[in-house]
Order: sequence, then C-alpha cells, then structure tokens
Amino acid sequence: MSDESHHEKELGGKLLASVSRSFYLTLKALPRELREPISLAYLLARTADTMADTAQVPAATRLDCLSQFAAIVQSGSRDEAAEQALAEVLAERFCPLQSDPAEAVLMQRCRDAIAWLHTMSGARLVAIREVLQPIIHGQQLDIRRFPAEGGLRSLQTAAELDEYTWLVAGCVGEFWTKLCFTELPDAFAPGVTLEQASTWGIAFGKGLQLVNILRDLGKDARLGRCYLPAEDWQSLGITLDQIEGSCVILRPVWTAWLQRCEIHLRDGLRYVQSLQHGKLRYATALPLLLGVKTIAHLRTASDEELLRGVKVSRMDVAKVLFETTLHNSSEGLAKLFAKLS
Repeated sequence: MSDESHHEKELGGKLLASVSRSFYLTLKALPRELREPISLAYLLARTADTMADTAQVPAATRLDCLSQFAAIVQSGSRDEAAEQALAEVLAERFCPLQSDPAEAVLMQRCRDAIAWLHTMSGARLVAIREVLQPIIHGQQLDIRRFPAEGGLRSLQTAAELDEYTWLVAGCVGEFWTKLCFTELPDAFAPGVTLEQASTWGIAFGKGLQLVNILRDLGKDARLGRCYLPAEDWQSLGITLDQIEGSCVILRPVWTAWLQRCEIHLRDGLRYVQSLQHGKLRYATALPLLLGVKTIAHLRTASDEELLRGVKVSRMDVAKVLFETTLHNSSEGLAKLFAKLS
C-alpha cells in the first residue's frame, strides 16, 4: 500500500522531478514524515520562482501575481475566485513564454498545488506558510532591484546579499529544521537544540545559495544582475561598465565570497553530522556534498568557465550519490566532505 497522498502522487512525481532537477534526489530520499510537506513547499516556491523569472512579462504584472499568490497561500480558506483569476493570468501571460515545457505545466497546475496545500494542517501548514513568505519577498526584491531593461545593476552592500541569501534559502534551513523537530522528533542527536540546529541550517541554506550565485556569475551578468555587492568591488576601483564588459574582473571579490560560502557549508556539515536518523542524514547530505563538489570546480575554473557557468557533471552527481551511500555516518560524511573539498 502506498504511503503517498493523492496530491503527492499527482504532483510529487514526474512534475516535481522535471522542475527540481538534482534536488529531486533529496526529496525522494526523505523519510515519509518529511517528504510530502517539503515536496509541496518546494513546488510552491518553484511556482513563485517561475512567475518571478518570466522576464518577458512586465515587472508590474509579475509583482502583482506574486502578491496574489502570496495572499492565496497565506489565506486560511479557499478563495476560488482569486485562484481562478490568478490561474487565468498564468495561462494567458506566462505559460506561452516558458522555454521549458515543465515550467509551463507548473504554471498550469498552480491551482492543484494550492489544493494540495489545503490538505495540510497543524505544524506542517504553519511551516510551509512561514517559509514561503520570505521566499516570495526575496523574489519580489529581485524584480525591483534588477529590472529587465536598463542594463547591469548590482546589490550595494554585503548586508543586502546576506539578506537575499536568507530570504530565498537560509529560511529553508530553518523550515527544514522545524519540520524535523515536529514530524520526526528523533531526527537530531540528543542535546542538539532547535536553536542550534536552526543556526546551522540557516547557514547551510545561505551557503547553497551562494554556490548558485558564484557559479552563475556570467549568466547573471548577461541578465543584468550582479549579486556581488558594490561596496566590495568599488573599493578596488572597479566600475559597473567594466563588469558589463567582462564580469571576470570581479574575481578577487568573487574569491572572498567563495571563502565565505565554504564557511557556511562547514556549518552545513555540522548540521548533517548532528542528524542521527540515517535516511534523513543521507537526504540532507546530498545537496551539501554536491555544493562542496561545485566549489571544488569553482576554485579551479578558468575565466571562460566563469563566463559560461560552472556545473557538476552527471557523472560527478552519480559518484557523490554512490559515495554518500557508502559513507552515511557522521565520521564518514566528514571524511567525504574533506575529500570533495
């Protein structure tokens, strides 16, 4: 007999796999108690992310849709009229513009995802709503800070970048931790408090987001976005025009943030090592070790690779999966972390 709900079967299979890519490996490896709420939260976050990233749609429309979506998610009761109105805009304005067919399907199934949300209750529902609030806020900030027209823009301060990594990823570490404590009380080793685990989890999430930012330096620059703060590169005499000419001029600043990313991921290792539930430890270790493997590639990346974007190959992913299975203990994962670094 399957332990999956109807909605998880409908949305948590092929659709989730098609939009979550390598993170799907983590989602499917999670213990049953955590798999459904985390999969649903991820699907809702990806729905909002697709709205935010459809740059051909005017910024005002994207911001309005995200606000509507946030209100629907936070509402204590179904608002069929609001859901239908949003669904119509997504079908007419967003779906035809998706280059990835999976993203178009995601837009089309928005109401189904909301229906799935309304099957949640208690701590699960509270946690999902809590994590989506900062994520959607972060996406709205991105739209305002990086308009589709007008050339390259940059974050101004390290505090802005730290805030952004919290809003779109650090909060996920906190969400993940709260669910572990409520849904799987024996998840963490004795003596590990919610506060300590949340601190590690937030840093873990921030580190993973920094990996994305650092590996996508060239891609983001082409899209008019520079997440590395101006206060860092202006002190080196670098100008926005120079970055627009070739973003590899940012390598000294990029390297400093790579080091900060490594510090965050070491907290991620502490988080993984504090888990005593074997299946959960394995699922949580996968994004950490893939992140560490990506950092290893980034350290040796050429200028051309930075411009193109650095990715872990499918072969590397398969190797990390295999080695994580073999070394799924606190000590084994620490050694694997060091080996991949």
